[in-house]
Amino acid sequence: MTPSRATETAVLSQGRAAVFEEPIGPAGVRVRERPRTEPAPGAVAIEMRGASINHLDLFMAHGAQRVTPPQVIAADGAGVIHASSDPSWRPGAEVVVYPVLCDWECQWCRSGQNVRCARFGVIGEHSDGTACELFHVDARNVFRKPKGLSWEEAAAFPLTFLTAWRMLTTRARLQRGEKVLVVGAGAGVAVAAIRIAKHLGARVFATSRSEAKRKRALEIGAEAVFESSDFSKAVREATNGGVDVVFEHVGPATLGESMRSVVLGGRVVLCGSTSGVRAEITMPRLFWGQMDLLGSTMGNVGEFQAVLDAIDEGLRPVVDEVYPLSEVQAALARLDAAEQFGKVVLSVS
Repeated sequence: MTPSRATETAVLSQGRAAVFEEPIGPAGVRVRERPRTEPAPGAVAIEMRGASINHLDLFMAHGAQRVTPPQVIAADGAGVIHASSDPSWRPGAEVVVYPVLCDWECQWCRSGQNVRCARFGVIGEHSDGTACELFHVDARNVFRKPKGLSWEEAAAFPLTFLTAWRMLTTRARLQRGEKVLVVGAGAGVAVAAIRIAKHLGARVFATSRSEAKRKRALEIGAEAVFESSDFSKAVREATNGGVDVVFEHVGPATLGESMRSVVLGGRVVLCGSTSGVRAEITMPRLFWGQMDLLGSTMGNVGEFQAVLDAIDEGLRPVVDEVYPLSEVQAALARLDAAEQFGKVVLSVS
């Protein structure tokens, strides 16, 4: 593939930054100072106001990702344009970062299908991340900040809402009035799924090990909640036979129960596997159930714009806790302890 402007325009994290330095857990991510430069051609420099962390950052800190340190963490961020070499953006504009890496020039990127690009990746894993004071990125990764969101909310939604939106709309084809079960309520992507499914007019159900998280799920749109262990029988009873869609991100620990929870012809859509990388499935249940087992990750630019439009219509992220950048280890520890409901955000300004 011919080198493109995007590959020449490095993603750079500058100023104070939360840097993954060694795979020993949250303590291996430390705040360091990085030199500041002017943005390269085609790039913008963003003064970050906030960044949020994901399980991806936690996996990196524990050495579960193939990432060679040092590397700045975080895929999500929002801030103010500091400098721009692209006429599309002027200093002072309030923006959010589209968290997907791509070359922007191939046939897939030109058609808006960035997730099929050969250089498809995620900021913070395949490049430096947004947990920094000054972030350089291709101008095409920058979108307007929704006016109705605080800086913390704007930093909280991009990756999880993009992922959940694609899972529910593009992959699972969720329709108004259908029933959807969100497994593992509390995680950022699961909270996003509850909010999005409710926004789309679906009937929403959720599971969690935590009574407090089950209560919060009810508060943000679920009509019934269930314990995480052996939930399929209770789900089928409460939904008169099962749900149309199961939203999965836990993996081996819950996949069997998720498959038992759908109606004939139901869909199970997955974006992650926090309980392990290998799962066994009962094959007759898959084919006799006429079931769709769907994989998904992140989303394209059209889906990101659809999320922004939905936010303008009233969709809102859920911020769990806000920590200053200097307390990034405490923020990661909260995620590590599974204490959060929604997104843990780093305040950078």
